[in-house]
Amino acid sequence: MDGQALERVTKNQQKQPEPKDQGVFPTSLSEQELVEARRKSALSRILGSSCIFRTPENRIERPDLQAHLIIRNKANEHYENGAEAITKSQFSKAVNCFYKAINLQPKQTELYVSQAEAFLQMCDFQSAVVSYKQACLLASEAKPFQTRMAFIYYLQGQCLYDQGMFLGALESFTKAAELKPDFRSYHVRRLACLTALGHYGDCLKLVTSWLDAGCQTSDLFTLRARLYKQLNQVAPCYHDLKSALALNPGCSEAGECLRGLEEVSDRAKQMAVRRVLAGELPGALASINSALEHCPENGHHYLFRGILYRRLKDFTAAIEDLVLAVELSEAGERDPEGDDTQEDLKAVQEDAKAQLVLTYNDFAVHCYSHGHYAEAAMLLTKAIAEQKEERGLYINRGDCFFKQAEWEFAMADYQQAQEMASDDHSIWVRLAVIHNTRGILLYQERKGSIKYNPGVSQYYENRAKAQQKVPNMEGAKHDAICTLILDPTNDQVVPLLLSLFPGCSVSDVLSSETSRTVRAQLMDTIQACKQTLPTEPSLCRGFDRITLSQGSDSQSDNQSEDWSDAGEELNHCVAQPEMFHEVIRNNKQVKQAVRLALERRPPLHYAGPRLAPVLKVELEQSALSSEKRPYNWRKFKGF
Repeated sequence: MDGQALERVTKNQQKQPEPKDQGVFPTSLSEQELVEARRKSALSRILGSSCIFRTPENRIERPDLQAHLIIRNKANEHYENGAEAITKSQFSKAVNCFYKAINLQPKQTELYVSQAEAFLQMCDFQSAVVSYKQACLLASEAKPFQTRMAFIYYLQGQCLYDQGMFLGALESFTKAAELKPDFRSYHVRRLACLTALGHYGDCLKLVTSWLDAGCQTSDLFTLRARLYKQLNQVAPCYHDLKSALALNPGCSEAGECLRGLEEVSDRAKQMAVRRVLAGELPGALASINSALEHCPENGHHYLFRGILYRRLKDFTAAIEDLVLAVELSEAGERDPEGDDTQEDLKAVQEDAKAQLVLTYNDFAVHCYSHGHYAEAAMLLTKAIAEQKEERGLYINRGDCFFKQAEWEFAMADYQQAQEMASDDHSIWVRLAVIHNTRGILLYQERKGSIKYNPGVSQYYENRAKAQQKVPNMEGAKHDAICTLILDPTNDQVVPLLLSLFPGCSVSDVLSSETSRTVRAQLMDTIQACKQTLPTEPSLCRGFDRITLSQGSDSQSDNQSEDWSDAGEELNHCVAQPEMFHEVIRNNKQVKQAVRLALERRPPLHYAGPRLAPVLKVELEQSALSSEKRPYNWRKFKGF
């Protein structure tokens, strides 16, 4: 409604009479219509008669003047201009055209892709990536764009790598690998950057992850072996080279690296041999350790080091190395494609087993010397399980059982050793000692010690006392006479002899027919025993000589032979002189104990003088009480 209509409405209102029941200003229009009319009248007064400010419902529509069509057409025009510029290699112009098109239609994915390709042609990798990122945000399927982005990162990283900018190249290759993790080329380029930067630990982790993922090839094992070598980790390098050759026996690179390690190992082994010959055992140990680092599956080296550990008294380490030498030689025999011949492996196996027995024995001797008899017996049992034909092992284990008062086991081992070598004088001595000891302690063994050594008067004296307690008077008389025949100065047996022959003096007993018969029997027994024993006692000499494994060059071979010529002997827990000293010491203590017991007995009907004055006996008692007594004698008052 315009101004003229408003005036007419006003005049009509003025001409009409006022109704009685209306307000002060009566009208036929509603209040809403009046407000709308006033608004239109105000617009008309301000804007005049311009048609462009008409309301949409009164405006006439024109298809060629629609805004979205104009924007779309213009954006298409910029896009076509950009595509044409690309065909003419005008990439900068194409970028500008695509930029204008994007400003008009920012949600068109194709525009960002085209702009990214134009940036890529200009080698503006960062801008190309930004454009592709926008395309990924708009597209419903972003995987193709991510693949393209990974390729752009790869190109960028390669350019940086060629320029020596390895850190930036590493960042680009890492991004490419993250976008496409299943593409190995990006990871390989990343590995090349890490290598160029000297980050060998990170390279090792990356290659290990590939191998753990199941991609095990000879090239990867060879690559990791090179990384281990660069990090001075020679042992895993050796194992990786072995794995590479197992997958591909014709891998020349792995074979060449492995031969290099073996050559270094052989040189270290020869150095160890020379140091052993010079008496430098710690230095030799360091050299053989280096040899084993470069070749950790060589049974010869483990045998060599086991012998060194045994000589250095490191028995636990020696046992471990010798067991490994046996296992490696056995595994090599089962592998027909191994480098060593079957004869060499067999020799290593035999030498390792022999050295293992010697190590067990030396370890047992060491435990015996420190009072660990049970542990020593256990080690000797292991040695006997490996070598059942060595009598020295039975002798040593018998000594351990003897120290533990295991008389039956000790006797069994001594007898087993005697069956193997009946002419070994040390076994006869031990059998005599154990029988004598058992006779003293138990009063039951009556013939043992005398059988193996019939020339010791103490054995007859002890058996005579035991037989008197049984009682076996005839046997006691026989043994008492033998005691005086073998040792006429033995005063301790006189009271026993007089109690067995009451009313007779010592001279009467020794001049009797019974004494002559006993003397003849005793001489025959001693003569027979002398014929049984060798003229010059020969102690067990142990095993045959055991040589160390030989080297490659002739000089080292001669040196190894010279060292092995020293030979190896089985050590005894108790040496033969020490055993004789033990026998003498025991006999001395037994005599003192018997003498004191005789002095304390009630007086016998004997007119001769006492053996010693009371004061002397008391002094001897005080002296004896301070000494360590080997046996707990029964207290008795007389015979």
